[in-house]
Amino acid sequence: MQGKLIIIEAGDGSGKATQTKLLYDALIGMGKNVMKVEYPDYASEACAPVKMYLRGEFGGHADDVNAYAASLFFAVDRYASYRKKWKKAYEDGAIILADRYTTSNMVHQAVKIQDEKEREKFLHWLWDTEFVKMGLPVPDKVIFLNMPADLSGRLIDDRAQKTKTAKDIHEKDAAYLARCHEVYEQMAQKYGWDVVNCAENGQLRSIEAIHRDVVACIEEYL
Repeated sequence: MQGKLIIIEAGDGSGKATQTKLLYDALIGMGKNVMKVEYPDYASEACAPVKMYLRGEFGGHADDVNAYAASLFFAVDRYASYRKKWKKAYEDGAIILADRYTTSNMVHQAVKIQDEKEREKFLHWLWDTEFVKMGLPVPDKVIFLNMPADLSGRLIDDRAQKTKTAKDIHEKDAAYLARCHEVYEQMAQKYGWDVVNCAENGQLRSIEAIHRDVVACIEEYL
C-alpha cells in the first residue's frame, strides 16, 4: 500500500508554493488521496537550526557553513516531519506532495563544493544519510521548475518588498543563486528530474501555463 512521493523543486522565488498548491488541488480534483508538505517546516521545533542558519547566525554567507553541517540541519527537519506528520499516510498509500525535499540539499549544499570528485562524494553521503541511515523515502518523481536566476532574483526582491520580510542568506546572495541554478540543471539531468520551464524568450510564462505542464508530468506518471 506504500504511497508515492512527488517533489516540486526549484530555486528561491520560482513559484514553488503556488505550483504545489495548484497541483494539490488538481490531484484532489482527480479523486486522489493526497497530502501536501513543505520544507523547511518552519512550524516545527526540529527546524530551529535551519532557521538559525538561514538568518545568518552561523555566518552571514551560505559558504560560512560547510555542506555537510548545513545538510544535517535540513535532514533533521525532514526526519521529524516524516515521522510526525506523513509517514502513516504514505505507508497507507497516499500521494505525498512536497514543496522541496532532500533534492534541495543536492543543490544548495553541493554548490558549495567545487571539486567534482568531492561533490560526488558529498552527494553519495547525502543519499546514504537520508535515504538509507535515516530511512526517509526516496522520491518517486521530482518536477524541477526551471526559472532563470535573473528572473528569480527580481521575484525575490518583489516578494520581500510586498511582504516586508527580510531575505535569508541564500536570497541575499545573487551570485550564490546563479550558481545554484547551474547546479539545479546539472542535478535534473543527473537524477532524471522532469523539467518545466518557467520562462520563454526571457519572459515569465503565466502561472496557468506552467501549471498545465506540471499536471502533464503527473498525468503521464500516474
